[in-house]
Amino acid sequence: MATKVYIVYYSMYGHVGKLAEEIQKGASSIEGVEVKLWQVPETLAEDVLGKMGAPPKTEVPIITPNDLAEADGILFGFPTRFGMMCAQMKAFFDSTGGLWREQTLAGKPAGIFYSTGTQGGGQETTPLTAITQLTHHGMLFVPVGYTFGAKMFEMDKVKAGSPYGSGTFAGDGTRWPTTVELEQAFHQGQYFAGIAKKLKVSSA
Repeated sequence: MATKVYIVYYSMYGHVGKLAEEIQKGASSIEGVEVKLWQVPETLAEDVLGKMGAPPKTEVPIITPNDLAEADGILFGFPTRFGMMCAQMKAFFDSTGGLWREQTLAGKPAGIFYSTGTQGGGQETTPLTAITQLTHHGMLFVPVGYTFGAKMFEMDKVKAGSPYGSGTFAGDGTRWPTTVELEQAFHQGQYFAGIAKKLKVSSA
């Protein structure tokens, strides 16, 4: 039976969505792994999003809390708001109380990816504070660590991401994930899917 990896994200302007697509490619490269993209529900009204210049949502399906139970491993992606996950993703986690009561997600591997506006805007605090959500569900946090290799240590170019997970800088909204940021996202998907597969096989 295939290992099911879900990539669950919120993306207002598309930066996190771009990382999610690359992570999907990486995870799909592992034989025996099925990958599905999901978006969390929007909490802002259409007129507010319009005033903020947000583009229309993609056709990626909207997830419900109960959908999470079907996954063997889940990667969560979101932009930062003042060094923490955005309200839309927090609202989704807040809606998973039923799963928490039953500890339905306990033992499932989970990873994190993210975007920030600036270099000091939360590339580490955003994933670090998000781990509390995974902990209460009993999920197994799978960081990228330094498995991405030498590119983790590059200093000649501005590069987002950290040992916690892949990331990007959005800047004023016009900056998009660079080649190396997308490469780390692909690596994260591939690395995470491999671990999720091993855990599923070992528990069978």
